[in-house]
Amino acid sequence: MVFTKDSRIVQDYVLLINKGLRTLEDVPDLFNLKEVVEQCLEEQEQ
Repeated sequence: MVFTKDSRIVQDYVLLINKGLRTLEDVPDLFNLKEVVEQCLEEQEQ
């Protein structure tokens, strides 16, 4: 399974991290999930 920035779980983790309810360390190492969440967060900072 491959996650993309449009995957619901990616969007949910990004939202939770932005609200301060979770951290990047809370994202499980599941396929490429953590990498995609990190990429989305970096894109938001730009």
